Amino acid sequence: MALSVPGYSPGFKKPPEVLRLRRKRARSLGAASVPRELPKPAPRHAALAAGLPLRPFPAADRGGGGGLAAARRNPFARLDTRPRTAAEPRGGPPRDQQAAPGPFLDSNQENVLLWEETFPESTDVTELLQTPHISSSESDIPSSESTELPVDWSIKTRLLFTSPHPFTWADHLKAQEEAQGMVQHCRATEVTLPQSIQDPKLCTKLRCAFQQSLIYWLHPAFSWLPLFPRIGADRKMTGRISPWSNDETLQHILMSDWSVSFTSLYNLLKTKFCPFFYVCTYQFTVLFRAAGFAGNNVITALISPTTRGIREAMKNEGIEFSLPLLKENGHEKKKASGTSLGPEEEQVISDEDEEESFSWLEEMGVQDKIKKPDMLSIKIHKEKHEVQMDHRPESVVLVKGMNTFTLLNFLINCKSLTATSGPQAGLPPTLLSPIAFRGATMQMLKARSVNVKTQTYSGYKDQFSLEITGPVMPHSLHSVTMLLKSSQSGSFSAGLYTHEPTAVFNICPPMEKVLEKETTPEELANCGLHPKTLDQLSQVPILGKSSLRHVEMSDYIYNWRS
Repeated sequence: MALSVPGYSPGFKKPPEVLRLRRKRARSLGAASVPRELPKPAPRHAALAAGLPLRPFPAADRGGGGGLAAARRNPFARLDTRPRTAAEPRGGPPRDQQAAPGPFLDSNQENVLLWEETFPESTDVTELLQTPHISSSESDIPSSESTELPVDWSIKTRLLFTSPHPFTWADHLKAQEEAQGMVQHCRATEVTLPQSIQDPKLCTKLRCAFQQSLIYWLHPAFSWLPLFPRIGADRKMTGRISPWSNDETLQHILMSDWSVSFTSLYNLLKTKFCPFFYVCTYQFTVLFRAAGFAGNNVITALISPTTRGIREAMKNEGIEFSLPLLKENGHEKKKASGTSLGPEEEQVISDEDEEESFSWLEEMGVQDKIKKPDMLSIKIHKEKHEVQMDHRPESVVLVKGMNTFTLLNFLINCKSLTATSGPQAGLPPTLLSPIAFRGATMQMLKARSVNVKTQTYSGYKDQFSLEITGPVMPHSLHSVTMLLKSSQSGSFSAGLYTHEPTAVFNICPPMEKVLEKETTPEELANCGLHPKTLDQLSQVPILGKSSLRHVEMSDYIYNWRS
């Protein structure tokens, strides 16, 4: 039975008493001019007389020489707010002069030591806050330098440009400049700017071109509803008025108008008057590209993300498709009845493997003694692999050539294309296009410039930023960067925020014939894009499943990271 000794606290159960004793020892050590042995406190004498185990006092100095024992570091030293003298170091005594932890080091002291190793005490809180946080995944991504950006087919939701030069030229456009920008967009006027503009705010040509680059076309258009993005938009649409949700007649009218607009867009794409367009549903997004873009000589359509049900429905409609990111373990693709099986390819291969795995049982003559899995178990095992890639980038589907027309009819007649419940019930998918089409509404990306002061080592400096929000399509991104290249004297940086389901559109699909820039059809010149933008979108995608995240231009050289 443990003895009760007044003032003694075994196991550091009374920190105030122990800390008071240590502070008392520290003061006595600082005031002492001649080395002498410290008297043991009365509670310690009583504990030793009772035979209780005690924590040892700090050991003698490691350097030897008969000096005083260095006081053990106070685990609550961070709470010390007393003013430091000029001779007192900020970080306390050096580590080589501190005593080693005793054999009974408690958990509080262990945590303090770990904290000191990670963040030295000499580091201020402001220094920690100003230190940029770079995750391991971001620091490992290599950057690339070039005079042009790679093509990015994903849709951006926000662009944030920063530059040492102001963006005041992008604010408060005059009525004439706004009207001129719209006319230039509708007539597909090509605007050529010098490499550097001395006074961008007085350059009417620049301001009109900026207005031209912000225009896009949308269907349907309801000003009180956010129609992009559609995936995961239920929360933003909750509480909004949707008179068609319970009115089947109104839903039929909306879908009829949408079908006309969708068909109009496809006809423009087929005749190469429209370079590309997007179909955004509440479940997936479809990118239609005209022949000659992304290195393909036929019309292509990418669907992402998909599910097993969508792929099965497309197969039943006779649509030939493939899954470019599907790993086939070295086996060749197989087709049946002229239709690409897509996810069924691995199933056929697994059937052959299962037959081979049971053949050795027949050779040994024990095939009747071993219970084989029934057909239901085999089917469930096969479906498991298909369901696992649903809603993932690997589920992206590629449709090429005349099968895109079959896909058009499939999407128009697909009952599950619109939601049956929730805030998006009965609302047709969103059509996004860089050019006008039947039933479309002209829309503008929102742009605003902000001037802030940022703290640097020498004080404060002005930081100018330009924010653009909305469905930023590939042509708009390229057009804006071309304008900033001239207006900001080749010095700016940008943070790009991607609509993640569309990042996989940057994969390089299999091509039968790669079109070089010299062999690009002349008809593409009538699709309403700037010639430089047209050249960029004709390139073969190189970003894979990723997209541009950060772009920096210095001395007219791009440095980008995905």
